[in-house]
Amino acid sequence: MKNKKIIIGLPLAVLLGLALFAFASNRSVPLRVKAAFVKKFPQVKKVKWDKESDAEWEAEFKMDGMEYSANFLEDGTWKETEHEIEQKDIPDAVRATLDSELSGYEIEEAEISETVDGLTYEFEMENGEQELEVSIDVHGKLIHKQVVDEEGEKDKD
Repeated sequence: MKNKKIIIGLPLAVLLGLALFAFASNRSVPLRVKAAFVKKFPQVKKVKWDKESDAEWEAEFKMDGMEYSANFLEDGTWKETEHEIEQKDIPDAVRATLDSELSGYEIEEAEISETVDGLTYEFEMENGEQELEVSIDVHGKLIHKQVVDEEGEKDKD
């Protein structure tokens, strides 16, 4: 009987620990960041926060049935909002650039990224062993292309 209590107690302790960790990480999000998020996304009620870097926080949330992420600096400055899109939703101008400048590459992931500069389409692409990260503006202009090596490191292209 004593073994059953230990077996039942261990998963409960792990769950409690995870819940406390999630609560603690949410509590450490600066108030300016939380306030900026609420101002930008007032309809969102449930948010998961992660520390993106020393100076940046990332919020993950659902809105209109889609999964989003939004990044904010420590002072509350909004940097970017992203969400995945289906390949069928890629605009014609962007598709034309993909077909002409990146033929042979397969789209692994497609996202829309919104910043203060506007919208861009971001792609993770593969051609055999080679992986690329690509950004294309709404008019179809290729604005960023970077090779990603086997360890996930990015090489400037």
